[in-house]
Amino acid sequence: MIDMIDLKPIVHFDLFEDPKARILIIYTGGTLGMDYNERGELVPCGFDSVLRRAPAAKELHINLSVIAFSQPIDSAKIEIRHWQSIAHTIGDHYDDFDGFLILHGTDTMAYSASALSFMLQGLNKPVIFTGAQLPIASPRSDASENLVTSLEIASEKKDGKPIITEVCLFFNNELLRGNRSKKVESQSFDAFESENYPPLAKAGITINYNWPALKPFAKDILEIQDELNAHVAIIKLFPGLLPDTIELILKAPHIKGVVIETYGSGNVPHEPWFLELLDKAVQDNKLLLNVSQCNGGNVMHGKYEASSSLEKIGVLSGGDITSEAAITKMMYALGRFKKISTAKKCLITPIRGEMN
Repeated sequence: MIDMIDLKPIVHFDLFEDPKARILIIYTGGTLGMDYNERGELVPCGFDSVLRRAPAAKELHINLSVIAFSQPIDSAKIEIRHWQSIAHTIGDHYDDFDGFLILHGTDTMAYSASALSFMLQGLNKPVIFTGAQLPIASPRSDASENLVTSLEIASEKKDGKPIITEVCLFFNNELLRGNRSKKVESQSFDAFESENYPPLAKAGITINYNWPALKPFAKDILEIQDELNAHVAIIKLFPGLLPDTIELILKAPHIKGVVIETYGSGNVPHEPWFLELLDKAVQDNKLLLNVSQCNGGNVMHGKYEASSSLEKIGVLSGGDITSEAAITKMMYALGRFKKISTAKKCLITPIRGEMN
């Protein structure tokens, strides 16, 4: 039984009789949609207030509709049930709109974009996450530019078909594949990067699309895959990590899968105790996925001696996947597939462009 989030009724801003596109905005919370109250405090504001501070949105010749969480949340509080509610909101209104824009806090935006990419199977319309580092009420805010350009990209078509047909993240003039993105800055507007996959588009005087990098349009039927298994964990290796700490996580009975953030190209301590713990976990039918700690890392088992034993044990290589995509994909694989062998195959196979 899915614990769905309460949503406010949809509000329509139908400004044009024959719009270029119809876009549904899903407002979850975050810095972008904040304004100052009479006491000078930052509080979530209504979307009519957002539009007043971003008047250029009205010049795009698109009709907007907005649906919001009844209680907007800080993105640090995002849970699986929020992802499920977003996915089902898109599914419920999929045929009524040309694209979807999700306003979201930046802290967990890459996790949410990754999760939605796996949950929205057969997606052939734009689903774009965006937000801001400064509130839209701030004189130097990046909110208006991120909002307006995201809306423009979400409405763009070529030969009558949407240019963007996947889950993306737009920030600071770059459109990134959602499950390739990672937050890397908290004090600058250039908050996100995608080291292992090129930007899908760059916005300057014009919006320049990277056509070879785009997912081509396909006549697929959207299916919502909402069963995610949260019995997962991440272990980040560091010098001095104690055996008891690793053992506590790997032997926890409720843990079904672990993402291991390793050094460089997938290297681990070549200590007997460490390898024995990994081997025992694999024998207990737990999924172990090796990903690199490096932002532009690529796991290559066997390149160095320090990773040569992992393949034999049965630790899976995550290749160039991000930690955000790895953990949400593991939730997806464990939730969707009951056979451990099928879940393993899913983890090492590119299914949404999340890995090479």
